[in-house]
Order: sequence, then structure tokens, then C-alpha cells
Amino acid sequence: MTKNKNNQAIWGDRIKSNTSSIFQKAGSSINIDKRLYREDIAASIVHVEMLFRQKIISFKIKNKIIYGLHKIEKEIAKKKFQFNERYEDIHLNIEKRLFQIIGDDAGYLHIARSRNDQVITDFKIWIRSASKKIMTKLDGIIKSSLKLAEKNIDTIMPGFTHLKNAQAISFAHYIMAYIEMFERDKKRFSNNLESLNENPLGVAALTGTSFNIDRNYTSKKLGFKRPTKNSIDTVSDRDFVLDFLFSVSICSMHISRIAEELIIWNSDGFKLINLSDKVVTGSSIMPQKKNPDLLEFIRGKSGLSYGNLFAMLTILKGLPLSYFKDLQDDKEIIFKSYDTLSDCLKIFDEILKNLSPNKKRMLELASYGYITATDLADYLVTNHSMPFRKAYQKTAKIVNFAEKKKKSLNELTLEELKMIEPKLTKDVLNVFDLKNSVKTKKSYGGTSFVNIKKMIMNYKKKMK
Repeated sequence: MTKNKNNQAIWGDRIKSNTSSIFQKAGSSINIDKRLYREDIAASIVHVEMLFRQKIISFKIKNKIIYGLHKIEKEIAKKKFQFNERYEDIHLNIEKRLFQIIGDDAGYLHIARSRNDQVITDFKIWIRSASKKIMTKLDGIIKSSLKLAEKNIDTIMPGFTHLKNAQAISFAHYIMAYIEMFERDKKRFSNNLESLNENPLGVAALTGTSFNIDRNYTSKKLGFKRPTKNSIDTVSDRDFVLDFLFSVSICSMHISRIAEELIIWNSDGFKLINLSDKVVTGSSIMPQKKNPDLLEFIRGKSGLSYGNLFAMLTILKGLPLSYFKDLQDDKEIIFKSYDTLSDCLKIFDEILKNLSPNKKRMLELASYGYITATDLADYLVTNHSMPFRKAYQKTAKIVNFAEKKKKSLNELTLEELKMIEPKLTKDVLNVFDLKNSVKTKKSYGGTSFVNIKKMIMNYKKKMK
């Protein structure tokens, strides 16, 4: 083991002065990117196997390098590896340790590659795995939501527009609206996998390499569909990072929206849902309080996700081709966004399992606000051949009359209704029944109990 190999930077023969301590600290990313060690070692093993297949290195050297890399992987996994800020990143830390284990033959590992293509390869593999993990967590959220919905198909509540009572709906239908959002989140992460399918390994620092490498082989072995087409674009591309951050941001926004909704529903003003003691906290001064802190926590975290997306966009907006040190921050941004979303999904799943609707209060609130008015207008169109706008006007007059009399629509008598529309018959009174209102919304995607049961069944089949 020589001093040059293990105690100096790789570029020590060219840059004679020691790096200043402040630059060493600023330039080091090992405390962030050590998280990529598995991906880095896996890519290095495939790279060295390719070098042997292409007769660039010998069988003996290949085996020595692979032996050393496996040893390093075990050391890191068992927390016996000593990371050193002097060697900047995970790539050089592993390389330095490889020199210690197998000697000068470690130098063959870096043939036909640069840290530029190496880091993007590692990063793409990591994001690919992270995307699949998020999709699995979203599946868990969807399953928990389906269980809650299936228990509450017949639970009637008011649907809101502008936070005002609008029309009667099933609580299950409301919950399943968020399932649709989470399904779109899954699709976004799934679509991103396609942009992660191009293998950067082998483009080296900028121009490619003069060695006769086989990038199709490394692509196949590392789970990529094909190699990237342009070496300059490859080392500067961070679109896949933006895709991931955008998907995280949209998913975080969906979590934030439903968290806000549940916070409102849990408030003393609404009292539409109950949260078990497992997912609430108390007050330091008010003994009676049970606060939805976890919901507030996940609502607030959306801001962090948005910030990370905007930070990455800002880093990239002024960068010419190809690689610049600015790009070093992409790992920290991605890891923070992933960790935050992953935690929020776990928390939200736990909340779903500890949430129950206040069915009595939901039905009571649905009785306010004349929410069967649209049903009456539809009835007039269907049964009395009125244009909808005329039916709308007649219904508005009936609502005004009920409001003046301080009655709900279902409290009006047939005689009172006929004062405004003489053609009405006794069957009109069925229109004001909340359950009947929900039942009639049979159009595809509507809130009818029949529709909800079908949608739940379809989702359960899909999830198997």
C-alpha cells in the first residue's frame, strides 16, 4: 500500500497543495451519498465483469476486484467501514478501501468510467427502487381506504362545494375519491420508471471512452432497457430527478388535502369523524384536548416537498452542459423528499386504520342546506317534461319558500309544494329522502350504492 493511493486524493499528482479544510468540508458528500453504497458496488461489479468479457482485464484481476467489493459491502452493512470526508464521496471511499484490500489491481476498476456516469448510474438504480417502494406504500393506503369504504357504503353524509352542503353522498364514495388520487400517484411513479430505463454507465466523464466496452451488457445486467444515446446529455441530465420530485410533490399535496379535510371533519364545528387515541395528542395546559397533530404534521410536510422540487429546478435552470459541482446537491434533495413522503404515507395509513365516521352526525348534517334541491329539479325534468332551467327556477322558489317557513324540504307538505307547482303529486315526497337521493346517482362514477360496490369489487380484484 503506497501513500499516494491511500492517503492522497486521486488527483494528488496534479494538484500539489492540500485541500483547504473549508473546501474539504464543503466538497464532501459522503455523509449524504454513502446511502448509495449498495448501488455503487452492484454497478462496479457489473462494470468489471463487462471489462473482463471484453478482454480489457484478466480473469484474475476481475475476481480480485469482485472479492474486494463484496468484502467492502459486508463491512458497510455491518457498520465496520470507516467513511472518510477526505475522499469526498461514496465512490472514492469504496475505491480507496479496495486499494487497501487488493492493492494496485484496484486501479483497473475505473477503466472506461468516470464518477460522472458512475453517480448517475447509482442514482437511477436507487430512484428506481425508491419509486417501487413508494408504489407499494400507496398500495397499502389504497387497501386501508378500501376497507374503510367497504364498511361505510350506506353511511350518508353531505357532499360539499365551497365547504357548503351541496348534495347527499356516501361516505365510502368520498373516501374512494382519494383512492383515485393515489392511483394517479402510483401511475406517475410507474411512468417515471421508463425514464429511468436508460443506462448511463460507460459514457465516462463527457465524451464516452476509447475502450471497447459493451454498454448493452451492463444495461441488461443492471436492469436497464438500453444505454443512453448521448454522452454529454447523460452526465448533465437530471430530468429523472425532477420527475421523481414532481411525483413526490403531487402525492404530498394529495396527502395534505385529505389531512386538511379530516382535520376539519374532526373539529368540534363538524364532528363528522372520530380519531382513536392512538393518533391524537393532548395539550400541555388544557386537559380536555385531543388534537389531530399527526394530520397536521403530514399536511405541513407538503411544503418541504414543494421546496425540494423548486430547489432542484433552480439549481438546473442556469447550468450549461455538462457536469458541474452544483449537481452534488441532488442526492440530499431526493433523499429528504423520499424519506418525508415515506414517513407521511406510513402515518396516513395508521390514521386510516384509527378513523371512524360519526354516522349519526353525518346524517344530521346532511339534513341541513336543502341538499335534495337538485333531486327535485331533476324530478321536474323527468316527470313533468320541463327544461332543466325552468325546473331549476321552480326548485329555487320552493327552497325560498321552505327557508321562509324555516322548514327543511322534507318537512313541506304536498299542498305547500303545489302552491308553487300545481302539477306535483304525492310521489314527489320521495325525492327528499336522503338515501333515495344517493341511490339514484347511478351514472358511471356516481355515488349510488350499486356503483360504489362495483368500484370496490373492481379495486379489490385489481389489488390481488
